[in-house]
Amino acid sequence: MERTPIRWWQWLTVLSLDAPLVALAWQDALARAAGAGLHPAQRFVLGASVWLSYAGDRWFEGWRLPPEAIRTQRHYVYQRWRWAVFGAGWAVIGADLAAAYRFLSPRELQAGYWVLGAVLAYLAARFFLGHRGARLPKEVGIALLFGAGCSLFVVAGDPGALGRIALPLGLFMALCFANCALISLWEEEIDEHHGQVSFHRVFPAAGRFGRIAPWILAAAAAAAWAVTGGGARRAAACAGASALLLGVVDRLEPRLGRRPARVLADLVLLTPWVAWLL
Repeated sequence: MERTPIRWWQWLTVLSLDAPLVALAWQDALARAAGAGLHPAQRFVLGASVWLSYAGDRWFEGWRLPPEAIRTQRHYVYQRWRWAVFGAGWAVIGADLAAAYRFLSPRELQAGYWVLGAVLAYLAARFFLGHRGARLPKEVGIALLFGAGCSLFVVAGDPGALGRIALPLGLFMALCFANCALISLWEEEIDEHHGQVSFHRVFPAAGRFGRIAPWILAAAAAAAWAVTGGGARRAAACAGASALLLGVVDRLEPRLGRRPARVLADLVLLTPWVAWLL
């Protein structure tokens, strides 16, 4: 069990705040690609919902696993502070629902119900089936759900926007898959102890594809950048930059160590905000 002191740069990951930041960055990138605006409530609902998904997953993992089986600081924190997280989670749920019913349109709410159902089905599958030999690679589910969540309000507000964001959305989902696949490779022993099903554990022959996925994705993003324009072109450039940085982090992982690489793997996905600042 990892009970070493938590460094300051690990708290975003330990508290499950990295995933909401990535989601918000790419929600903004997809909205710009579609030429759409975002209401603050749409940003809040996405960020809160993503945090609840990740926190809920780790909370249930902490419930399911005995203390001696825990192998990461993030899971240990959720187990050690189970009831504090439980209370915080219900507070966020209340704020999330209040914002959704106060500010979202009926179409946005309906689309949100579908995504919520998919998230709950995914979490239930991981909790009830993920440790029983089911062939449910988490990387695929995360990529699809992230793509659905980040594009939800853009497409719900204007169904025709799906065509304008299809290319950057596909690149983003591929980027999510590559990110999760590399993390699973670095944490292979942890997944084994936790009984989790990852892509390379289900498909050993193809699992190491994660090592080259960032470089292939960078090339695909460069091709997309060449054939698109406007916000979609900027999103493609961001996907390419993130893919290159992800590949560099993977090369440096043996030297950096698993924990710093785990943090950096998510931080390099925040390129849309870097592009906006520049």
